[in-house]
Amino acid sequence: MTGTPCIDICTFDGRSGLCEGCGRTRPEIAGWRKLSPYQKRTIERDLPRRLARLSANLTPKPTV
Repeated sequence: MTGTPCIDICTFDGRSGLCEGCGRTRPEIAGWRKLSPYQKRTIERDLPRRLARLSANLTPKPTV
């Protein structure tokens, strides 16, 4: 990935602290430009898992 994984949906989940758009934490976003390519790739590889977890937590649970 080049640049940043930001997709301009900057809403943060209160429980996890993850951005609901890109899956990064506030410190990761703030320090993105200073991270090494290795650090960026490590975070980028984890983003699909984070976003899936966020999606699962945001999906309303069926009521019985």
